[in-house]
Amino acid sequence: MPGYGLAVAQAQQKLYEFVKLLQAAGVTVKFAIHPVAGRMPGQMDVLLAEAGVPYDLIFQLEDINDEFATADVALVIGANDVVNPAARTEKSSPIFGMPILNADKAKKVYVVKRGQGKGYAGIVNALFYGDNCDMVYGDAQAVLVKMIEAVRGLGLAAAA
Repeated sequence: MPGYGLAVAQAQQKLYEFVKLLQAAGVTVKFAIHPVAGRMPGQMDVLLAEAGVPYDLIFQLEDINDEFATADVALVIGANDVVNPAARTEKSSPIFGMPILNADKAKKVYVVKRGQGKGYAGIVNALFYGDNCDMVYGDAQAVLVKMIEAVRGLGLAAAA
């Protein structure tokens, strides 16, 4: 699930490079797009298209949301409010009732963020404190470079 942090880091190329490594290892990867992720509707679709991500890997919220319940891993990169479960549960929240990507329902969630700041709505994201969630702090591009190196290292170790 890409968000504004991916855009700021201009990390879409590195994200797709990472995805291709996962696919080569037999991992099924799908991009889940929230209609208002980023600073304008459609921004994530444009970024992924710039990186060459095939359209058949890109799914809009209403087409993929039910799949999170059976997903092994959800990787959130630079998104915040659009994955905040408070939208479903906290009636006093400014985002209550907003459709969100159901990342919290995956078996394991990894969130890449530049820091501990709040999203556009200015509220704490309950997802980040879930038992199934681990935070990875850093610029999206720098984190993805390290993830690519780690996956490549696994491949080299397996071949040795």
